[in-house]
Amino acid sequence: MVREIVRDVIFLGQKSTDATVADIKTAMDLVDTLEANRNACVGMAANMIGVKKRIIAINDNGFTKLMINPTITAKSSKFETEEGCLSLSGVRPTTRYKNITVKYLDMNFKEHTEKFTGWTAQIIQHEVDHCDGIVI
Repeated sequence: MVREIVRDVIFLGQKSTDATVADIKTAMDLVDTLEANRNACVGMAANMIGVKKRIIAINDNGFTKLMINPTITAKSSKFETEEGCLSLSGVRPTTRYKNITVKYLDMNFKEHTEKFTGWTAQIIQHEVDHCDGIVI
């Protein structure tokens, strides 16, 4: 189900808690909402649809990737950039890393550790920040 986008900075600034199997419906809604906003958005976190759970969905080179309880375990090649957000207007400066390693669970709660680079790494960092209550 496509959900409304949350724009409340106070809500978005709160940390999310770990997701459980009981949160699968939220994960599916997040994917549906990302797909519905594909023309304006490349990634979303569950708090953007009103649920403070550590779930993100990203556009990974044309494919939607869902990550439950993502944690960035390594990062390298720091750079400065500007980013926008579907929940906020305008763009803001931020620091990102070109290379990251992420530990996460898939929809079946199977654990993965995966390396990402470039644009995909940047999207993941933005969405993990949402999970951590960091609003750029």
